[in-house]
This record gives sequence, C-alpha cells and structure tokens, in this order.
Amino acid sequence: MLLSHPVIFFLVSLLVLWLSAQLGTHLRRRRPLKDDKRQDFDIVEAATLTLLGLIIGFTFSMATTRYDLRKNYEEAEANAIGTEFVRAGLLPAADAAAVRAQLKRYMELRLRFYETRDERVLQQIDADTAQIQTQMWSAVQAPALANPSPLIALAVAGMNDVLNSQGYTQAAWWNRIPISAWALMIAIAVCCNLLLGYGARKAETKSGYLFVLPLVVSVAFLLISDIDSPRRGFIHVVPQNLISLSQSLSR
Repeated sequence: MLLSHPVIFFLVSLLVLWLSAQLGTHLRRRRPLKDDKRQDFDIVEAATLTLLGLIIGFTFSMATTRYDLRKNYEEAEANAIGTEFVRAGLLPAADAAAVRAQLKRYMELRLRFYETRDERVLQQIDADTAQIQTQMWSAVQAPALANPSPLIALAVAGMNDVLNSQGYTQAAWWNRIPISAWALMIAIAVCCNLLLGYGARKAETKSGYLFVLPLVVSVAFLLISDIDSPRRGFIHVVPQNLISLSQSLSR
C-alpha cells in the first residue's frame, strides 16, 4: 500500500498537488478571475486553507495517538514477560526451568517483531510466535492441572497476561489512520492548490510561489504517514523495554 511507504507517498503527493496548482493557473487563463470577484474568492480560499490546516492537525493527532499506543503496549509486553519470568519460580523446578527458557526464546521473537522491516521475515516470526505461545501455555497448564493451587494460579495468570499483551500489541500495529480520512485530506489539499493556482497573479506564477504550498502540505503528509507506518519510514517504536529486559535476564 502506498501509505506504507512514506517517502514514495511524499513524492506522489507533491506531484499531484503541484499539478493541481498548475491546473488552477490553466483554468485562470481560460476564465480569468474578475477584480470584483477577488474579495469573495479570497474568503473562499482562506476558508479552504483553514479547513485543510484543521484536517492535517486532526490527522496528525490521530497518528501520534496510535504511535503512543504502540509504545505503551511495548512497555506492557515487557512488563508481562518480566513478571511471568519471576512467577515461573512458583512452578515445580523442572517446569519453571522450561517456562523460563521458553520465555527467553519468546522475548527474542518479540524483539525481532519490532525490529524487522521484511514482510516475509515477519510472517515467519508470527508463525514461530504462535508456536511458542502454544508451548508456553502447555508448560503452565500441565502443572496447574496436576496440582491446582493459588500459587500456581499466579503463574498461569501471568502467562495469560503475556499472551494477551502480544494480541494487544498486534492490534495496535494494525490500527492505522482510515483510508477515508486520507482521502478527505487529499481531496481538500487538491482543492486548495487548485484555488491557489487559479487566484495567483502572473508574477506569482513565474516566481515559483505555487510550489510552496504543495511542498509544505506534502511534507506534512510525509510526517503523518511516517508516524502512522510502523515499519517504514524514519520514525519507529524502539523496543527499549524489551531490550533492557533481555539484557537483565541474560546476566
């Protein structure tokens, strides 16, 4: 999807918006704006630009909220794994050792989930994650069924939190800005550049003035799509909590 490649989306949006401004100048040549209509046109143009600014600000807020959610779930996931690693000591010795070894392998997979950018590698990570989750649940289920007790129940509840936290994380990574919101914002941006080109005077057209708004809006689109794209672009969620936990458990 184009929105998952912020740099390409920036270049495409810049081209589309610049062509929109040029189309506006072409329409102005065919049907010039009369001086007695200039004041009304300026009001419409200002209102459209204001609406575009509001929509961009609203969409940026949506993107940052989703980015913060991904960071929060990474922290929650590290806390759940660390807590279960401690609670595994409530299980019988052999089961505790098996659960802790599985948690270490599981944590490596979660780190790879955050760091990989290759979709094919991600598919393999997801398959391995599902497999080890089944093994970890079986590892705590067996002693719980053999010897049910409140202490073992804590270990089972902790493993449940580990599995749930991964599901919450995945849901947060799937939660992107709706396509309809992007379509609305792009449509308003196109209208703004059409109005800008139509209302520009001949001197403004030759000075490169019409390139400023497409560039600025495209940069805003780049920032929003970059924050909203978990694996592409320049801004990513760094699994600092999982890295710190991995280092502490390997000592």
